[in-house]
Amino acid sequence: MALTPVEIRHLKPPKAVVRGYRRTSVDALLDEIVVSFEDVWRERADFADKIEQLEGDLVRYRELESLLRTTLVSAEKAAVTLKEQAGKEADLIVEEARAEARSIARHARADHDRLLGEIRRMRSLLRAALAAVEDDVPPAEAEAA
Repeated sequence: MALTPVEIRHLKPPKAVVRGYRRTSVDALLDEIVVSFEDVWRERADFADKIEQLEGDLVRYRELESLLRTTLVSAEKAAVTLKEQAGKEADLIVEEARAEARSIARHARADHDRLLGEIRRMRSLLRAALAAVEDDVPPAEAEAA
């Protein structure tokens, strides 16, 4: 039976008729008290060990939390940097595409102008050839044709 400190304070060993307390009862009571306090001291030591372990875990978890916070901040900075870099790269690609489009449009206009000149030259040649043919054909043959 485990005794509490309050029970120990209020415990009165039975008194002997002639000379005070009975030795066997007092010895049994003291043995009980010793056992009770040994249990309490063991529990106290176990709790102290548990507290020490929990404090160590707490320190480790706080360090881990700090590391995770640092990692999160680094990841956020890296994400911002990558986003900015991707934006710059996208702008560069768009500018290159626009420059390429302008170059293609210039070449197309140049080809168009060259082809128009070629068409004019051919029309001119065809008119000249037609005029030459009309000049060489007598009027009677022209009507037959």
